[in-house]
Amino acid sequence: MMDEATVDLMDQRLLDDPIGVYARLREQAPLHRASIPGVEAPIWLATRYEDVKAVLSDPRFVKDANNVPGTAPPDAADQLIRAYGLPADYRPYLDTMLTKDGAEHTRLRKLVSRAFTVRRVSELRPGVERIVEHRLDELGGADGAVELLGEFALPVSGTVICELLGVDEQDRPRWCAWIDEVASGDPARLGDAYRGMVAHTRELIERRRAQPADDLLTALIHAHDEESGRLGETEMIAMVLLLVQAGHHTTAHLIANATVLLSDHPDQAARLRGDPGLWPRAVHELLRVGTPVPLGGLVQATEDLEIAGAPVKRGEVVMCALLAANHDPSRFAAPERLDITREPATGRESHVSFSHGVHYCLGAALARLEGEVALSRLFARYPDLSPAEDRADLEYRSRPGAKGLARLPVLLNPR
Repeated sequence: MMDEATVDLMDQRLLDDPIGVYARLREQAPLHRASIPGVEAPIWLATRYEDVKAVLSDPRFVKDANNVPGTAPPDAADQLIRAYGLPADYRPYLDTMLTKDGAEHTRLRKLVSRAFTVRRVSELRPGVERIVEHRLDELGGADGAVELLGEFALPVSGTVICELLGVDEQDRPRWCAWIDEVASGDPARLGDAYRGMVAHTRELIERRRAQPADDLLTALIHAHDEESGRLGETEMIAMVLLLVQAGHHTTAHLIANATVLLSDHPDQAARLRGDPGLWPRAVHELLRVGTPVPLGGLVQATEDLEIAGAPVKRGEVVMCALLAANHDPSRFAAPERLDITREPATGRESHVSFSHGVHYCLGAALARLEGEVALSRLFARYPDLSPAEDRADLEYRSRPGAKGLARLPVLLNPR
């Protein structure tokens, strides 16, 4: 997994035991050299809570390598195309607000931020509840195993984000299928999926131009057509693709990971059954322990600096291990313990599963709402729900920093 210089973020020992490996790395040094297959640029990996927050909030770190003065930056997007087999014609759609800094980042974020405010998200609750109840009805009262990720978590998150954007109901199964293809990581399946999403987004734009609606896509079209210079055509397509992908699998895996964690901690599940008002706090803790996003995005130093005394040179790349930070005992007492009352009843979460600073996840409030509604309704209807397979037998997909569930068979009514 690791020689004296480099941490391989796809090493099986890290994927099988990320908490243990990250704990050892935290103890050894503030930064470690790390590598991702196919990405040529050397990476510094930050694993300690305070260091991760410092990097994510420090304006001397930027997303866009072109903002590093006096360097000829490697094109990270082109490296990703090569590493993950993305189609070359998808390249223009990789430039999103996630890769921008300063005024450009602010411009793009403002275009969609109103759709994700706490007030706007709270107004979405009845719709999310309707979607969750419908999916639970579709599961029926089966006594046998149900594949919870594919039959519940993914359809719920996919339907919510598609409704928010304005993807018509008859088109949603196609979008969910495309996102599943992307999540597979199989280069042979990526090309058709990305091209399908781009082509269909163009169709949706023309459809909404002819028939505007109260959705985010109509608002983006307005910014493009009537507010000159605020949003380009390619930027609009890239924004749609980003929001669908970011809002689909991450939230679905929050639901799946939380289900496994609560099955592992029956005492915490029992507390939630006894006091459903604890669910909002529980979602924070479930995100801390089982974040679906183990690693933050790459940032580059704009000048020579230090992180906890470790030197980082101008132009060098840093990646934050969010999962490692969430389990740092210097910040969280007994971090391995799931405690659904750990977070306060009010106030912003202390974990970094949604990142930190100016790139804090735009959809955090929506993800928390979906997690709360989906999990509370699921466990209310099926209080004895349990995985149908032992932990060791669950099927996972490998990804940098920590593996993710591929399937989650559960018994709704175990006997």
